[in-house]
Amino acid sequence: MTRPPLRDRYADPSADLIAVLAAALFVLVAVLAGRHLQDTYRVLFVHWPPLFADWDPHVGPGTPAAVLVAAAVAAYGPGLAVRLPWRGLLGAAWGACLAWTWSLALVDGWQRGVAGRLTSPNEYLTVIGRFHDIPAALRDFTHHIVSGTPAPWPAHIAGHPPAATLTFVLLDRIGLRGGGWAGAWCITVGSTACAAVLVAVRALADERLARRAAPFLVLAPAAVWVGASADGYFAAVAAWAVALLALAVTGRSVAWAAGAGLLYGLTCYLSYGLTLFALIGAAVLVLGRRRVRGARPAVLALLVAGAAVVPLVFTLAGFDWWQGYRLLVTRYYQGVGGTRPYGYWVWANLACTVVITGLATVAGLRRAGAVLVHRRTAPAGQTRLAFLAGAALLALLIADLSGMSKAETERIWLPFAMWLLPACAFLPRPRAWLTAQALLALLLNHLLFTGW
Repeated sequence: MTRPPLRDRYADPSADLIAVLAAALFVLVAVLAGRHLQDTYRVLFVHWPPLFADWDPHVGPGTPAAVLVAAAVAAYGPGLAVRLPWRGLLGAAWGACLAWTWSLALVDGWQRGVAGRLTSPNEYLTVIGRFHDIPAALRDFTHHIVSGTPAPWPAHIAGHPPAATLTFVLLDRIGLRGGGWAGAWCITVGSTACAAVLVAVRALADERLARRAAPFLVLAPAAVWVGASADGYFAAVAAWAVALLALAVTGRSVAWAAGAGLLYGLTCYLSYGLTLFALIGAAVLVLGRRRVRGARPAVLALLVAGAAVVPLVFTLAGFDWWQGYRLLVTRYYQGVGGTRPYGYWVWANLACTVVITGLATVAGLRRAGAVLVHRRTAPAGQTRLAFLAGAALLALLIADLSGMSKAETERIWLPFAMWLLPACAFLPRPRAWLTAQALLALLLNHLLFTGW
């Protein structure tokens, strides 16, 4: 039997319902307004606003598996999350998340859903041949970011620091060539973000909350975009950076701080926008401030030292991160980013976030907000989890206000979305909410083709 739901005076089912209905209406308005803008002015450059997708009802080889995984996790996930030993739970969560993500990707078939994702004209594998001399390519990287320069990089290569492209170059060098291996890498690594978030929640809040969050991390609608996009891989690297920092500040070995710093440095060289994970890292340091300030002052030193490694390596190799970012801003406004209206995307992006995290997360965040408002009387673990989710939401809102992600945020913001999902731990009747999450993901993947 599962343990009884977390009951406190912040639990208000009617408030949950109001939040969910408001979020659903918000998404509907984004769809209708986006449809009007695109049909009338052709300024959004997406076919099914606010998502970068096409209307394409279909089934595929992954459909039976996706339905089976969804039903199994919704029915048995909450109970197993309580009973399994902790390490067994981490392995089971990763395995189930892997099965869910693979099955959703294969709804579109092997070629269209996996192998062809990273070989399209704007994707990383199209430039593998230009990295035959890696040091020279890194020194020359910024010379091809702006449109109009000789042989400008395709959009995704220009839009990211070179560690993103270099990942696929190195996969190619070790014999894992082509879109199939690249897609498998993104799905396999990206699915580990589920385990990383669980590790952090257990360390920073408490184990019971982590166990309650586990099925929601597995069955997240975000898996539609994790399989198979490089942003799923980025999300996992960023998530493990936070998880290792959480271990370092909560009584485990301080050496984890060096690993956290190393992964955070890599995160910054995978995506410019993920420097905002410093806010989530700062929240972890605040939650673990007693150990950082007292028994474990080495945490900060090791964190900073670890974070310096990747920037130092790339700088010595000839890539200037700051110059790359400045040139990216120019490139962004040369393309559709300069045409897409900020006034629509600044709020429609948030509708995309509702879609990838699901209505259960909306209700969970509503409860997390109530916990923060009443933090003086709320259980400590709940307050700490609500604070962590709040930090992730703040980072996402800053990314939104920057205007550097107009559209495609259902993919680009996967790293932030992973840290909103644990708020579902506050919800009662998890099976009902999990069913709603699964239905949303299945509908999205079977009614739309979510290209990028």
